Amino acid sequence: MIKPLPEDINLLNDLDPITLKEMDGVKLMNRTDTKFVFKRELLSGFLEILKAQYRVLNINDNLISSYKTLYFDTPEFQFFQDHHNGKGNRFKVRIRNYVESDLFFLEIKNKYKGRTAKSRIKLPDFELDLKKKSNNYISEVIGSPIDLDSKLWNNFNRITLVNNNEKERLTLDLDLSFDWDGKKISYEHVVIAELKQENANRSSLFYSIMKKNGIRPNGMSKYCVGTVALYPELKYNNFKEKILLIEKLI
Repeated sequence: MIKPLPEDINLLNDLDPITLKEMDGVKLMNRTDTKFVFKRELLSGFLEILKAQYRVLNINDNLISSYKTLYFDTPEFQFFQDHHNGKGNRFKVRIRNYVESDLFFLEIKNKYKGRTAKSRIKLPDFELDLKKKSNNYISEVIGSPIDLDSKLWNNFNRITLVNNNEKERLTLDLDLSFDWDGKKISYEHVVIAELKQENANRSSLFYSIMKKNGIRPNGMSKYCVGTVALYPELKYNNFKEKILLIEKLI
């Protein structure tokens, strides 16, 4: 099924396409990530500048990909707390459905020394309660057994751009929503952009656009945004400035 492009990002049709197979050279499973948050109304202007240097991922003639994610954490929200407390070596565990590709992956992201390493295995579907194989894989990657519960759902649409000249991917996440146990929150007017590079390169065209527009890097993760929204009883003092920024944009 081909999804029509919203009018504000119809400009994507002007970008040269790139296929998943062609993207093999820029998987960047070990990389540096730089995130930015800005108003969606700015996106079309940014795409106008980016189109000369980036290609857009095309999956079955879709230029926007849908993602559905189930996040896991310990009963005490250890992963969330590690991020909140700025721990240098921390993890994130999720099952993600790449909708257009009809693929499910159990993914573990390890943030350490400013880099992000991602490990993953295929699954046939979501697991609200992790199965033995999945638990064993998580223990192997993290280095010890860990008790995990499913904590929240996240949905969003993603535009993936690939730099023609650099080993660099840029993802633009739109239409974010989070839900759990009957509670739901949406951030439809916000874009979370993530610049994925082999090594941090501030001369990147996208980085230059952000700097010119006074948009500073913002390290807030989608999991932490959703957790703060759906579990307000958790301490989030160190995230308040970033949460206020998102609310201001909305």
